[in-house]
Parts: sequence; structure tokens; C-alpha cells
Amino acid sequence: MPEAEAVALLAVRLVVGVTMIVHGYNHWRGGGRIAGTAGWFGGLGLRYGTLQAWLSVLTEIGAGALLVLGLLTPLACAAIVSVMLVAGLLAHRSNGFFVFKDGYEYVLVLAVVCVALAALGPGTISVDAAAGIELAGWAGGGIALGVGVAATAGLLAAFWRPDRRPAAQAEEEAA
Repeated sequence: MPEAEAVALLAVRLVVGVTMIVHGYNHWRGGGRIAGTAGWFGGLGLRYGTLQAWLSVLTEIGAGALLVLGLLTPLACAAIVSVMLVAGLLAHRSNGFFVFKDGYEYVLVLAVVCVALAALGPGTISVDAAAGIELAGWAGGGIALGVGVAATAGLLAAFWRPDRRPAAQAEEEAA
């Protein structure tokens, strides 16, 4: 692999990986901490908000760390695709495309970059390359997309129970 490609793939892995680590850390230790994150997930219709908060923290920090290392890259990418898909569907889709309107633009870019990265492979500056793990191309991209979508579908099937009552009725009953 040419040196420029290896460095470019490393740069993408580092930026996306560190972004995910910091995002997961913020869910854990930032602002509202786990309780605030759990409440936010509950507000999106996910049951067991504390469990969801911890799963999110572990997935984001773990997948980010794997991506930084370039270890099990298609699976790390799949985890990020799943987190972004859940966020896009539950938190951002109704706001439209643009990130400045809290839309899905940002999560879409991260998810697509991860599918592309899994298809291209982590590059020669990675633990995968050092360990002789060669899983890229259609297989790598397919794993990132397929496992990411399957994980999202499983999580939503098991835990998503949105409140179907009108907002006014839900607020009235909560008071």
C-alpha cells in the first residue's frame, strides 16, 4: 500500500475513533452523566434507559478505541454504524437533514465513512495489518453495514417502545 494511502486511512481512523471515544465519554461523564443520558434515551422511547446509556458508552468508547488501533476494523465500524443509525432514526430523522437543525447529516457522514473504511481496510499502519487480519473489500464493507443494521434492528425490536399518545396527553398524565 502506498504511504499516502496508509497515512490517509490512519487519519480517518484516528479522527472517527477519537470522536467516538470523546462522544462516549461525554455520555458517561459529561453534563448529565449516565442519569442524564439514560433520561434522554428514555425520552426517545428506549426502555431501560440506564442500560441503554451504558451500552452506548461502552460501544462508543470500545469501537472508537478499536478503530484508533485498527483492530477488528469491520466490527468496530459496524458498532459505529449501529450507534449512528439508532441516533439518526430516533433522535435526528424528524429534524431533517441539516446538523444545525439537529438533523441527521452528522450521523449519516460518520456511518458512511465507517462503511467505506471497512471496505478499504484499516491500512498498513494498524494492528489488523500487523496481525495479518485481512478483511476488507466487499466483505469488510458488508460486515460493517450488515452487522450495523442487524444490531440496530435487534436493539430497536428489543427495547424501543415509543409513547404513541399525543404529547399533550402524555404530559397531562405525567403531571
